[in-house]
Amino acid sequence: MKDWITQLRKGLLEFCVLNVLAQEQTYGYRLVQQLRRIEELAIGESTAYPILARLRRDELLKVRHVPSGTGPPRRCYCLTDLGRRRVAAMNRYWDDLVASVERLRTPEKEEA
Repeated sequence: MKDWITQLRKGLLEFCVLNVLAQEQTYGYRLVQQLRRIEELAIGESTAYPILARLRRDELLKVRHVPSGTGPPRRCYCLTDLGRRRVAAMNRYWDDLVASVERLRTPEKEEA
């Protein structure tokens, strides 16, 4: 069971990261904190930053450097136009997928 959960989470993390960034631009650390609020999605920075780097390489995110009062500038991540289109398409697919899985999980009632 643990392996199945691990694989499912790995597949969902990019989707969840994009959805967080669809709500607001944010820093990597804050993104990790937002995902940690949902126990099943809790990840560490060592997982989040490679995902952010890959999404940036895929031109779904852009980064801007924001001055920090306590040290070097911080990276603030936000979706590009391509990223907004991608997350919208992913959300449409997700809705269809969830509805399909629910049909499998709920036995059909036979008509009398």
